Amino acid sequence: MDFHEYPDREMMMLRVAQRIASQLGETLRGSGRATLSVPGGTTPGPVFDTLSGAEIDWAKISVVLNDERWVPEDSPRSNTRLLRERLLVGRAASAHLVPLHADYATPEEGLEELREGLAPHLPISVLLLGMGEDMHTASLFPGADNLKAALRADAPSLLPMRAEAAGEPRVTLTLPVLKNAVRVHVLITGQAKRDAITRAAKLAPAEAPIAAILDQAQVHWSE
Repeated sequence: MDFHEYPDREMMMLRVAQRIASQLGETLRGSGRATLSVPGGTTPGPVFDTLSGAEIDWAKISVVLNDERWVPEDSPRSNTRLLRERLLVGRAASAHLVPLHADYATPEEGLEELREGLAPHLPISVLLLGMGEDMHTASLFPGADNLKAALRADAPSLLPMRAEAAGEPRVTLTLPVLKNAVRVHVLITGQAKRDAITRAAKLAPAEAPIAAILDQAQVHWSE
C-alpha cells in the first residue's frame, strides 16, 4: 500500500479532497464522464465539504456510495442522507446520485433494479473507502453472511450483506467493482485504525476484507 501520513486531520481532509477533485477533472478531460464512489459515516464529512465546492463539471459526474444501510433516506442512519447534506450541495448539487436503496422491504427485492441502475456508471473513476477497526470496508464485514460471495472474482456488482457488526441489513459494492476502480483512496484516522491496517496487510481478505484492495490503494492517515 502507498501510505500517506499527515500532521493533522484538517490538512489530510483538505489534501484528499483536492486530490480527488484533480483526478475527477483529469477523467472528465479524458472521457467526458466520471464516477466517484464514497463511504458513508462521519469521517469523510470534511472531505465532502471541500469537494462540494470544487470547480469541476459536476453535471458529468455520477456519485455512488460504497454501501448503504437498508433504511429510509430520512433515517439518521442513511448514508444517502449524509451525501445529500454534505456532498451533493453547492457546485456538486448537479452531480448524478446513483441509488443503493429502493422502496422494498428487503435488499434482495431491490437488488436487480439497483444493479441495472449502477451498470452504466462503472467502472469507478475515483474510489474513496473507509475502514473499521475490524478491518471491514464498504459493508464487507468479517464473518458477514455473503462475504465469501462478495469476494469472488465473478461476484455481481452489488450484494446484500448482514453481519452482527453491521446493524441493519445492507447493500454493498463487491470486490470486483472495488478492484476495477481506476484510482483508490482509503481514509482512516486514529492509532487503532493505523494498527488495524498494518495487521490487515498480512491477512487474507476473508479475515480482513480491506486487505483485498490495499495493493492498489493510497492510504491517508492522521491521528
